[in-house]
Amino acid sequence: MMAPQTLAPAHPAASLPRQKSPQNSNRLAGVDILRGLAILFVVLNHVHMRLAIAGIPYAANVSKPLIASLVWNGQFGVQIFFAVSGFLITSTALRRWGALSNIRVRDFYLLRIARIAPLLLALLAALAILHYANISQFVVSEKTGGIGRALLAALTLHVNVLQAHRGWLPANWGVLWSLSVEEMFYLFFPLLGRFFSRNNFFHVILLCFVALGPFARTIFARGNDIWSEQSYLGGMDAIALGCLTALLVGRVRFSPIALRVFAAAGAALIVSILVGLRLTYVPLIANSGLDMTIIALGTCMIMIAAAQTQWKGPHLLAPMLQLGQRSYEVYLTHMFVVFAFFATFIKCGSPVWAVPLLFVATIAGAAAAGDLVARFFSEPLNRMLRERWSHGPRQLGSVEILGSGPQSSELGPEHIAAAYRNAD
Repeated sequence: MMAPQTLAPAHPAASLPRQKSPQNSNRLAGVDILRGLAILFVVLNHVHMRLAIAGIPYAANVSKPLIASLVWNGQFGVQIFFAVSGFLITSTALRRWGALSNIRVRDFYLLRIARIAPLLLALLAALAILHYANISQFVVSEKTGGIGRALLAALTLHVNVLQAHRGWLPANWGVLWSLSVEEMFYLFFPLLGRFFSRNNFFHVILLCFVALGPFARTIFARGNDIWSEQSYLGGMDAIALGCLTALLVGRVRFSPIALRVFAAAGAALIVSILVGLRLTYVPLIANSGLDMTIIALGTCMIMIAAAQTQWKGPHLLAPMLQLGQRSYEVYLTHMFVVFAFFATFIKCGSPVWAVPLLFVATIAGAAAAGDLVARFFSEPLNRMLRERWSHGPRQLGSVEILGSGPQSSELGPEHIAAAYRNAD
């Protein structure tokens, strides 16, 4: 993402070539690695939770802060997801329509439905079947409202509200809280962008989300631990920071030295929260909700450097890159793998020496399952729906008005094309 440049006019049909493989060289590798890191934290977190619930003291001889730094960062992982999501959605909207004020609202919603709905609906169908089959890990109790209430919450984007009021849903359901936060934000994103971006009021709205985030996780939660983690405003500050980052990066071209500083400072901020805050407790940060804002800010700083340098990364990071490219599929399906591998671990006698193998096998299994689901289900349906909803010369999500409005051509062609591929 570069300084203001003029995007070359193109016929709507002259869209970017489709991504043919996860190794597409035009993707933003740095962003995919951030997503890979985020989903890694989530999977490690959920394996650790299974071990903790079962009372397996695998970390008895290791300092608890160190273990927490490795396996208790799932919430921070979701915050990284949110920041990346805001960056990519904004970048992609600018690529498709030239300016946020040109967004075709209907097209935006259809594109989100094509990407999100097929796998979400398939997951809900599978969870309903497992509930009625009375598989213990998947039964939605009457205390939380039963299966009908859970389905309604998932389809109307308030799983987080349901859990805050009724308690935790089974794990496969529980992960949908973040989708509720994210998609609620995107329900209003195209409307705000279309009607408020010309006078920069859109930026003010985003900054308000950023400012309210820490309060939502503390004061506004009123002692409700679930709501402090899963409230709408508590997650939207990271999404808003990602949106602002995409807008900033498109307007300003940073020097190589500045980009190195951004990358180093962003990494330092992330490590300071993931590791430093565990080893040295800082009440001012941990108790104020600022820890989540800081990790989102660090993520955004790294994305600035990744976007403008087109950093590719060493081959050693290829597994993390692959994990990030399938992050949505891995996120929605990984609990099936966690339950399956953990059940096998228990049947083998729960040997403590095998705990590291359990972590590694679960991560590998979740990555493989996500890749298979993406290749043979979600990606084909995504393409099919987009093609079906496009008609005649009009392509779904094509550029509408180029070179008009104050935000037109906010992103350089090569960099926004890469962000476009990351999002799709």
